[in-house]
Amino acid sequence: MRIFMDTANIEEIRRGAALGVVDGVTTNPSLLAREGVQYRDRVLEICAVVNGPISAECISTELEPLLAEARRIAAWHENVVVKVPMGEVGLQAIKQLASEGIKVNTTLIFSANQALLAAKAGAAYVSPFIGRLNDAGQDGMAVIRESVRIFDAFHLPTQVLAASVRGARDVTECALAGAHVATIPSAVLFQMIQHPLTDKGIEIFLRDAQKYSPV
Repeated sequence: MRIFMDTANIEEIRRGAALGVVDGVTTNPSLLAREGVQYRDRVLEICAVVNGPISAECISTELEPLLAEARRIAAWHENVVVKVPMGEVGLQAIKQLASEGIKVNTTLIFSANQALLAAKAGAAYVSPFIGRLNDAGQDGMAVIRESVRIFDAFHLPTQVLAASVRGARDVTECALAGAHVATIPSAVLFQMIQHPLTDKGIEIFLRDAQKYSPV
C-alpha cells in the first residue's frame, strides 16, 4: 500500500519525505487556506519535494468551468492529479478529462456504488472518506473492502485511495482491507513511527551501553 501525506504544509512534507516512505501528497482548499500561500505556488513546491502523485482539488460546480479549471491545474506539473468531487457533473467531467489523458482523483466517495461509477467513468483514483463515514455511524472500512473487491473482480485499473484517516490503526485497517493508497495527516504518519516499547528498548540499550567501553 502506498502512503500519501494529506497536508499542504511544506515543512511537514519535507519532514515526511525525508523518511523515504511518502509516495505522494493530497491537498484540498481547506488545507491550503491554513497556509496563506498561492495555490499553484504551493503545489509546485510540493512537486519539487515529492516525486509522486500530487492531488490538487477543483472547486467549480458546473461542467465547462470545471473542465477548464481541471485542465489549468493539470498543466501545472506532470505529477498533478486533479481532484473532482463525486456527482453527476463530476462523472461527466471525469469522462472527458480521462479521454484527454488527465488523471482524476474522485473525492467525497461514501459508497462502493459511487466508487464503481467513478472508476467506470475513468478516474485514476477514488477516495472513500472513512472517518466521515464512521462519524455518521457507518462502517467506513467496509467501503474500502467492497470497492477493492469490485475493482479486483472486474480488473478495473482505478486505485482505491483511503481518505479521512483519523489514526494509526486506521492505516493498518486500510492495508488489511487492500487499499491501494492511504492518505494520512502528518500527525498520524509520525504517530505510526512511535511505540512505547521501542522507546523503552532504546532506553535499556543506552543504559547497558554505559557499562562497557566502545571498541
